[in-house]
Amino acid sequence: MSERARHWRYDELPGVDLLRARYVRKTFVRHTHENFVIAAIADGVEVFQHGGGDQYAGAGALALVNPDTPHTGRAGVPEGWRYGAVYPPVDVVAEIAAETTALRGTPGFVSPVLDDPYAAGLVHQVLRAADEGNALAADTLLRVAVTRLLRLNGGPMPRRTVRTAGARIAARARAVLEERMARPPSLEQLAAELGTSPFALLRAFRNAYGMPPHTWLTDARVRRARGLLDAGTAPSEVAVAVGFTDQPHLNRHFSRIVGVPPGAYQRERKNVQDALQGPPVGCGAWQNQ
Repeated sequence: MSERARHWRYDELPGVDLLRARYVRKTFVRHTHENFVIAAIADGVEVFQHGGGDQYAGAGALALVNPDTPHTGRAGVPEGWRYGAVYPPVDVVAEIAAETTALRGTPGFVSPVLDDPYAAGLVHQVLRAADEGNALAADTLLRVAVTRLLRLNGGPMPRRTVRTAGARIAARARAVLEERMARPPSLEQLAAELGTSPFALLRAFRNAYGMPPHTWLTDARVRRARGLLDAGTAPSEVAVAVGFTDQPHLNRHFSRIVGVPPGAYQRERKNVQDALQGPPVGCGAWQNQ
């Protein structure tokens, strides 16, 4: 069974990433997203590590991940899984929550899996409307879907507060890695700069961000690469700018986090920027989702 994926944006849903995919052997490494993840499973089963354990989402269920929350992804059955996903920004979800729910503060999802075929269907309808260039339907359906999910599974977003010495060291380490992303120090060098030991730094960083520094750095590099690709920078130049050794190195890590290669990702962005001339060639196979 072949794998395929399309990761794109629709101008009339500003800042919202869209994805349709079928994966069988695909494995997503531990990573995060700046936006919310709302993934509706059409068939098969997805398994993803979240909050220290495996979560299972089957047909009619939704995988829901809050921003900056480490998670993975893989098939839970031999035939893999097929799904559609929308990735709304924090400000969009907060605006919808303020207008349609009683939630206060920054809203988020309480449970990472929700069995709700109706909401899953709404997500697929959002993607179909975006394909068809139906801005009114896409925007309306997205708001209806987010409202329903927040009412069924919403709560205040947990906030990480830097209080301990270890958390402060982790935050300083993160700042160094962000600043020197293309040429980062080794763990030993970074620990020495911060006046601690490598194992103390590793422990503090894991506690603060849910992953070790090298995993976090790869995730941050891919996130920055997406911004450069969105701006039109060639993938070969992006690879060097964010600290990967070459374009194949970028391709491998980008695909394991975003789900598509950087070239395919950028082509979809270019299609949007060129003009809204209807759905790209070849998307018709997805219309039944």
